[in-house]
Amino acid sequence: MRQPRHVAIVMDGNGRWAKLRHRPRSFGHHAGQKAVRATIEFCLRRGIESLTLFAFSSENWARPQDEVSALMELFLKALDREVDELHGYGVRIRFIGELSAFAPALRERMQAAMAKTQANPKLALNIAVNYGGRWDIAQAARRAAEAVQRGELTAAQIDEHVLARYLALAELPPLDLFIRTGGEKRVSNFLLWQLAYAELYFSDVLWPDFDSAAFDAAIADFSARERRYGKTSEQMKS
Repeated sequence: MRQPRHVAIVMDGNGRWAKLRHRPRSFGHHAGQKAVRATIEFCLRRGIESLTLFAFSSENWARPQDEVSALMELFLKALDREVDELHGYGVRIRFIGELSAFAPALRERMQAAMAKTQANPKLALNIAVNYGGRWDIAQAARRAAEAVQRGELTAAQIDEHVLARYLALAELPPLDLFIRTGGEKRVSNFLLWQLAYAELYFSDVLWPDFDSAAFDAAIADFSARERRYGKTSEQMKS
């Protein structure tokens, strides 16, 4: 079975999962952490090279303050608890997004996790926090403009291939499979540039219930698709 090298997931449905159980939204976020762990283990077993998870979007700051605070606390505890074990598994952790918006203590933990795991070869785990696809493209354009100012580039040299070098995840395999759980069918400003030729898969499963069987179903769907990249089926077969 053909499988993707790089998978990205919008982990949606924690709040609804908790509501169905008459519990607070924070209960769903705690349950969602178990699904994150199971997903990482699945990727390690299957030899998937890169996994990018949408943990906290730039729009999530608009949520109720108590929920945002609970998410930040949960994030801190998860970092303290999980990094050593992920390091032992050979997972390389990277946070992508505008990290300057987070409290210094959290940023320090993020930086420490990235430094500790930077040489690990098994799985590139990218955690998108305070991230937006439009932000990613804008910061890439800004960095390219700064390179022009330094005399490293000319404006005429900037094409899509040059600009792509300044995007988050530029050094990783192209995104093959985008998964969104929870039944919603939109990309929510996630990896807009990288999604150009990715296969999109929308699952009705709420994120805390997304297990290896649900992931297998996504991989099977991906494997059955013909990826033509603008060509015809006949061209792909020749």
